[in-house]
This record gives sequence, structure tokens and C-alpha cells, in this order.
Amino acid sequence: MLAEAMVLAGDDKVTGSLGAVAYGLAAIGPGIGVGIIFGQGVQAIARQPELTNVIRQNMLLGFALTEALALIGFVVPFVHK
Repeated sequence: MLAEAMVLAGDDKVTGSLGAVAYGLAAIGPGIGVGIIFGQGVQAIARQPELTNVIRQNMLLGFALTEALALIGFVVPFVHK
């Protein structure tokens, strides 16, 4: 309640800290996603080494899309003002 009142009053220090908290929460999902992508990718390569190039390509594509979510989560709290 107090933080919301300070944000409405225009306190930049509180707004910055709320942006940091928002990014911290936004980074949880992509962090878990990246771990799942690479963990499953390593298992897939271990099971079928002949498909290493295809699996690696799919892993990197999934990583790029997941990291895009993290970057969006970083930008949105600062843009939304």
C-alpha cells in the first residue's frame, strides 16, 4: 500500500526497485525453461547421437525464444510508467 502510494507520488527510487522486483519474477519462468531445454537436449543427444545437429539446432531455437521472454520481462516494467 505504501509502495503504491509512493509510486503514484512519483518516487523514482521506489519505481526502480519495483521494476527490479518485477524483472526478478519475470526471470523465473525463462530460467526454468532454459534449464528444461538444455537438460532434455542433452538427454536426447545421449540417446540418439546421430541426430546431434538437429537436436542442437532445436535447442538453440528454443533457447532464443525463451530468452526473448526474459528480455521482454526486463523492458516492460521500465516502459510501463
